[in-house]
Amino acid sequence: MRVWVALDGVGHPLDAPAGSVWAQALPTLRALVDGGVALDATLGVPGLPQSGTGQACWLTGRDAVAVMGEHFGPQPGPTLRRLLDEHALPGRVARAGGRVALLNHYAPAFLEAPGRRGRLGCFPYAFRAAGWPLNPPGLPAVRVSLGLGYEPPWEEAFLGLDGVVRLGGEVARAARAADLLVADLWFSDLLGHAGGTPTPAGVFRAGRAYLERVDAFVRGVLDGGAEVVLSSDHGNLEDLRVKSHTVARVPLAWSGGRVEGVADVVQGGAWVARWAGVPVDAGA
Repeated sequence: MRVWVALDGVGHPLDAPAGSVWAQALPTLRALVDGGVALDATLGVPGLPQSGTGQACWLTGRDAVAVMGEHFGPQPGPTLRRLLDEHALPGRVARAGGRVALLNHYAPAFLEAPGRRGRLGCFPYAFRAAGWPLNPPGLPAVRVSLGLGYEPPWEEAFLGLDGVVRLGGEVARAARAADLLVADLWFSDLLGHAGGTPTPAGVFRAGRAYLERVDAFVRGVLDGGAEVVLSSDHGNLEDLRVKSHTVARVPLAWSGGRVEGVADVVQGGAWVARWAGVPVDAGA
C-alpha cells in the first residue's frame, strides 16, 4: 500500500523565510517532512530549477538537467520525453508486470484539446506514454486544488477539510490493489507564481490553506494504513515574496522510516523507485 504525494513548487521549510506558509499548525505534514531530508534541486547548474527537468529527475532517477544542459520546463519537450519513455517509473512498473496509477482528475476537454500531448507535464506524459490511462476507472479522482477554487481568491469551493481527509482514506483503500498510486499536486506551484513583493494577502491565505489541505490529505492516507512518500521538484510556494521558482532545497519524506544516502533530486528519484519495488534501471 504505497502512495507517492508529489508536490510541485514547495521548498523545504528549512529554507523558507520567517513567517512563510509553513509557519502554521500542520501536525501530520510537518511530522512527515521534518523526519525526512532536504534535497538539492539545482544539481550544480546555474538558474532556477524547473518542473520539466525536476520532475524528470524524480521519475527516472537520472540527471535530466545534465541531459538538457540547463533547467527546463514546465512541460517536457522531445528530449525529456525520450528520457521519460525509456526510464520513467510508470513504464518500468509496466514492464515488470506491476500496477501503478496516476490519480489526478483531468477534464475531458483538457485531454481532447488539439496539441495537448505536447503540453502534458512530466507525470501525465510518463503515465500515458507507458500505456496507463489518465482518469483511471475505479480509482478515487484527486483534484489537485484539494477543494480550493482554481481562480482567485482560491477559497474553499467544493471540498472541506473533512472531505479531504476522507479522500485520503479512499486513496489508501485503493492502494491495496496497486503497487503504487501517485498524486501529482501542482496547485502549489500555481499559487507560488501569484506571489510578489508585497505578497498579496489573498495569495498568502491560499498558500496556507493549501498546505493545510495537503496535511489533511496525507493524514487520511496514513490513517487508512498506506505508506506515504512525499517529494517536491523545486521551491516556490515557501517564499511568496517572489513570483519565481527558488533555489530552496526540497523535501523527500517517508512515513515508513528514515531516508538515508540521498542528497539531491536525482538520487531522490532512484530512492523512490527502490521504495516502490521497481527493478533497478540499468545505468541509473
